[in-house]
Amino acid sequence: MVAIKANIRKENFQAARETLGRVLHTLQDFYSHSNWVELGYTEPYINLIRPDQPLENLADVNTATCRDCASGTCPNSILPNILNEKKLTSGYMGIYSSAKPKGKCSHGGAADLTSTTVPRGGINKDEHRSDNVAFHNAAVNAATAASLQLLEDIRLAAGDNDFLRMMGIARSSVVCFVIDTTGSMSDDIDEARDVVYEIIDSKKGTQDEPSEYILVPFNDPSFGPMIRTTDPDKMKKEISELTAQGGGDIPELCLSGLQLALTGAPASSHIYVFTDATPKDIALMDTILALIRSTKSTVLFLLTPASRRRRRSLGAGSFEDYKDLAVASGGLAIQVSKKELPQATDVILDTSTSALVTVLQRARNSGKQETFPFVLDESLQNITIYITGTSITFTLTNPAGVSQSNTEASGKLGTIRTVGNLRRIRLNADKQTGRWQITINSNQPYTLKVTGQSTITFIYNFVESFKGPHPGFAVLSGRPQAGQPATLMLSVMGRKGPSSMSVGNIGLVTVSGPEVVSNGTMTDMGSGDILVTVDMVPEGEFVVILKGTDKVSNSEFQRQSTTQMSVSKVNIQVSLFTSSSQSVYPFMQPL
Repeated sequence: MVAIKANIRKENFQAARETLGRVLHTLQDFYSHSNWVELGYTEPYINLIRPDQPLENLADVNTATCRDCASGTCPNSILPNILNEKKLTSGYMGIYSSAKPKGKCSHGGAADLTSTTVPRGGINKDEHRSDNVAFHNAAVNAATAASLQLLEDIRLAAGDNDFLRMMGIARSSVVCFVIDTTGSMSDDIDEARDVVYEIIDSKKGTQDEPSEYILVPFNDPSFGPMIRTTDPDKMKKEISELTAQGGGDIPELCLSGLQLALTGAPASSHIYVFTDATPKDIALMDTILALIRSTKSTVLFLLTPASRRRRRSLGAGSFEDYKDLAVASGGLAIQVSKKELPQATDVILDTSTSALVTVLQRARNSGKQETFPFVLDESLQNITIYITGTSITFTLTNPAGVSQSNTEASGKLGTIRTVGNLRRIRLNADKQTGRWQITINSNQPYTLKVTGQSTITFIYNFVESFKGPHPGFAVLSGRPQAGQPATLMLSVMGRKGPSSMSVGNIGLVTVSGPEVVSNGTMTDMGSGDILVTVDMVPEGEFVVILKGTDKVSNSEFQRQSTTQMSVSKVNIQVSLFTSSSQSVYPFMQPL
C-alpha cells in the first residue's frame, strides 16, 4: 500500500500498477486460502490493508486446526474449537515436501504434497467444486469486496486523475514529442509549437484531450531531459522555450531521444518525431525496435531534410531507417520540405485522438500494381487512409462499385490531400459499410494505412501456459518462435460490451512482402477474453488481424494490431539440477 501510493506521487505509474497487481493477488488469495469464510465472516478483513493494525486471534504453530479428510473433498475440515474460538488459520502448501506441523490444515490439490499427510485434504477454495460451492462463492464475494475496498483507499489517496493514470485508464493516449533542436530546425520547432498549441486548445475538456504530454528535445552531443506533465499550460511553456542551436554535422542523436521517450512514456503512446537529419546513433536501431514491440507505441516521423550542406558523419543511418521504424510501430514516415511542413501536421491531429483503431496496414518494397481489400463497419467514424511513397497512382472503390482516383482531390468517396510523400484521404461521413478496396500502382516502395475511430477494438499478448497449484497463462517473455505454434490471449471490446459482437476469425498476417496469413483456433474464455492457438507463426514481421460481426448494426468489421511483431530464431535451453534428487527441469527461452 505504502509503495503503491509513493510511486503514484512520483508518477511512477507502471511500478505502482505492477505492485498493485501483486498486492491484489495476495489479498484475494487470503479469502481462498484461509478459513475466514468458514468462520462465518462475509465482509473483508480490514486489517489486511491497514499497516497500523495487527492480524488478530491467529492459531499458533502448536494449535491443531483441521480434522482428517481421507477423501480430500470434505465440505469443512476446520476443527470445531477453531470455529468456536474464531481462530484464523491457513493451509500449508508443499511442492517439494509433504512435511507440515502436527494437526495443521493443508492447502489441498494435486500439487500440494502435504495434502496426503494427516490431517489430509485441503481448505483452499480456488476452484468451484461440488463439495465447496458455498465457501467458494463466499470467498469470491469477500475477495471482490476487499479488492474494491483497497482500490477505493488508493483512489482517495491519489485523486481521480492519478488513480486512472495508474490503472492505465485514460480518455486518450499520451502524446509525446521528440524534437530536434539543432541549428537548422528553427522553422520545424515553430511548427511543432503550433501543433501542440492546437492540440491543447482544440481538445481541452473533450474526450480526445491527451491524458499526458511528454517532450524530449535532442541535439548533438546531448539529448533530453524528458519533460512530462498533465498540465497543458506547462507543456505550452516548455515547448515555447525550445530554441534551435548547435549541431555541427548532419546526423544527430535522434534515436537516443526516441529511446528516452519509449522508455519513459506509458505503453501504447503516440510519439511524434521532428527532425531534418539522419540518425548518428544508428547502433540503437535494434534497441528501438525492441522497445517499440514491447511498449506497442506508435512512432510518426515528420522529416524535413536540411537543404544546406553540413559536414557528414561516417557510419550514420539514413532516412530509410526512420521509415523502417515507422512501419514496425504502425506509424508513418512523412517526408516534406520545411515549407510544406504546416500542411503535413494534420496527421498529428488525426492520430492524437481517442478510440483510434487500425483497419488495415501494409508495406511494399517492390513496385507493382496490387489491390488491397478492407472492411468498413457502421461504428467507424473519421475514416482516414494514408499512403506514403513516391510515383504512386491509386483507385479507391466502395462496396457499390463507385470509384475515385488519385487525380480527384474532392470526389464522391472523400477528399485527397497530397503533401510531400504523403497522400491523406479522408472519407466522406456518408461512407458505405462493407467491403472496400484500394488498388495501388507504384514502381517505388510505399506504405498503406486505414484508420478510424471506433469502440470495437482488441488488445492482445502472446502467452504460454504454466502448471503448478494455480495453472493458467502468463505473458510470453520474449518473442514467439519461427515456424512453431503460438498462443495468444485477446481481450475484445464491442460497442456495448463483448456480447455485442461475434468474432469470426483471428490470425497473424505479414505486413511487408507477399501476404501470408496464419489462422488460429479460438477458445472463448468468457468476458471478452479469447484464447487463440496458431499452428505456425509466419516468418518475418507480422500483425494480429481480427474479423467479426458487430451485432448492434449487423455489419462485418475488421481490426488489425498496430505494432509489428517478429519471430525468434534462437532458443536457449537450460537444465536445472536439484542437489537432493538430481532431477532435471528443462527451461526454454526464445530470444
